[in-house]
Amino acid sequence: MAKKGRPRDVTIEHSILTAAYDLLLESGFEEVTIEKIAQKAGVSKVTIYKWWPNKAAVAADSFFKGAASRLPVPDTGSVKEDILIHAMNLLLYMAGKEGKVISELIGHGQGNSTLSEVFRQYYVKPRRAEAAGILRKGIERGELSAELDVDSSIDLLYGPIFYRLLVTGEPLAEDKVRPILLAAFEGMKYLVGRA
Repeated sequence: MAKKGRPRDVTIEHSILTAAYDLLLESGFEEVTIEKIAQKAGVSKVTIYKWWPNKAAVAADSFFKGAASRLPVPDTGSVKEDILIHAMNLLLYMAGKEGKVISELIGHGQGNSTLSEVFRQYYVKPRRAEAAGILRKGIERGELSAELDVDSSIDLLYGPIFYRLLVTGEPLAEDKVRPILLAAFEGMKYLVGRA
């Protein structure tokens, strides 16, 4: 969670977040330190601590910003197509180095409530907000019921990706997950009137 105070210098902020993101992908969360981020970004530790309370906050913020740039929200005019594109982009993202770091952050978060909350705030909530936006557009266009339980629908649609990533270890392959997503999309009709 970013600290309040003087406005951030956008160039320095970008340098810090890029350094944190790169270090996470290179070494994993456990090996990243504020000192290493500062050194790679060419800033002082004090500068980082002015804007973030700890390593977890910088790491999660860097992942949020990285995901936002790598996971654009589609708007094809079809809610089904938009959900499939959004979920498949997430799948490809999770299948790479980012997925390993996310698994690590979630794992470390089990024993660290601060890390867990920061990860939810910076990474999970924004991704859910994107998916909710896609579904709400579908509701507005009349493609989905106005009574759809949006939150439960997100769980139904995106849960299989995280289940494979964190539980089964089965491949995050489009040909395996796409049919599950299509079935889940059809199953959303049973999530009406539960909001």
